[in-house]
Amino acid sequence: MSVLERRLQVLLDERRFALLAEESKRTGRSVGSIVRDALDLHFGIEDLAAQRVAAAEFLLSRPPGNGPQEEWADVKRAMEDEIEARLA
Repeated sequence: MSVLERRLQVLLDERRFALLAEESKRTGRSVGSIVRDALDLHFGIEDLAAQRVAAAEFLLSRPPGNGPQEEWADVKRAMEDEIEARLA
């Protein structure tokens, strides 16, 4: 969890604020959270939670090993390489 340390005051016209307020009501999220996500999207900042979800989905999509057992170090390295490639 990140620590929010900086406060920002932004003046908006009624139309923009209404859009934020509608999205807040629709999703149950705060206006600040929506603005932070928009900034992350604009600047290409990857969300750590999204990375964790992607990694979990990847790991859960792998079939259990029924064949010859590979060395854990090799399996781990291959999984890390694949996760890095998907996040790139």
